[in-house]
Amino acid sequence: MTVDEVIEAARAQTGLSDYGDPAILEGLEVLLKSYADEAKYTERGSQMAHADLVKWMAVRMKIEDWLAQHPDLLDQPIEKPLFVFGLPRTGTTLAINLLASDPARRSFLRWESHDPVPPARPEELHAGPRWQKMDEQTKVALQYMPQIAAIHFEEADSPTECQFLMTPSFCSQVYESQADIPGYREWFLHKADYLPAFRFHKRYLQMLQANTGGRWTLKNPWHPLYLPALKDVYPDAQLVMTHRDPADVLGSIGSLIENVRKIYSDDVDLETIGQQFVETFQIMIERQDAFRAQHGQDAIYDVQYADVMKDPIGQVRGIYDHFGEPFTAEAEAAMHAYMDANPKGKHGKHEYSLERYGLSREGVHKTFGDYIERYGIPVKTAT
Repeated sequence: MTVDEVIEAARAQTGLSDYGDPAILEGLEVLLKSYADEAKYTERGSQMAHADLVKWMAVRMKIEDWLAQHPDLLDQPIEKPLFVFGLPRTGTTLAINLLASDPARRSFLRWESHDPVPPARPEELHAGPRWQKMDEQTKVALQYMPQIAAIHFEEADSPTECQFLMTPSFCSQVYESQADIPGYREWFLHKADYLPAFRFHKRYLQMLQANTGGRWTLKNPWHPLYLPALKDVYPDAQLVMTHRDPADVLGSIGSLIENVRKIYSDDVDLETIGQQFVETFQIMIERQDAFRAQHGQDAIYDVQYADVMKDPIGQVRGIYDHFGEPFTAEAEAAMHAYMDANPKGKHGKHEYSLERYGLSREGVHKTFGDYIERYGIPVKTAT
């Protein structure tokens, strides 16, 4: 497909034409070239990946149309949004689910990432046709891909990664998760202007909060890549970073990426996954260090994965205390209810091997030694 064909297909789906900021077409063009030249998709994988591009463009058109009809929404602030991030597989999902249990908070829900227009009314957040459609898709995925559910599972109305607020701008790590696409990877990591994606990120949230407000509480492991753009768009953002032994992180993310890429391709190089994510994590750490150097070490509140596993609600209470937020009895009760309903291993045990991706625990610890020491991260030695 070409950029024009993606736009035309989205127009045919929606009857709309305005997709907003034309700057986002750069990423789409790079992505389409990588799909054509590098992705090694199966025929079915190619169809799914290209259909997703049309879907995200259509979502973008629908949001821009809604905002054009309700311009007052753009005057509504996003006050002190809380962003949870860290290297992937470091406890961000548990943290965001506990935070989202607080009835005073508002999270970006999985079904909203696929079908957000019109913005939900309160009774539609956890019920209704759009929720039901996603719930049915989730049950099918759970049946046919239980291995992915054991790695990372979201209900239809679970908080999802806010990188899905960036996919309609074609500037998101989601795309690299699905395929080995070096051209797009190079653009995304080293050449992309992240501001257009974050400006739309905010417009998206302003639309979503039309009927269902609350303190936005979001998570995306990949935010260390683009903290300056995030801070530019959300100057009063509250930032939380989770930390875990990088050897465990790399083994876990390798397993997730392998299983996702196999949905789209029969040719998945495991050692390439290992090499790519070592590099990506080095860049993420360097950029969040640079952000702290500019804004102060305490510009980001740090949480250890090991502590989250030992005392999850206590660690979340620590986040509230750090930012001077009230930790209400209602919030605490809701968090306990979430933990009771979601015991560890509910969707199966996630087993993975670092060596499967051409890496060793000793080698990873050497590569990330400065990061481990600087943030006091507990690590396990090779056995």
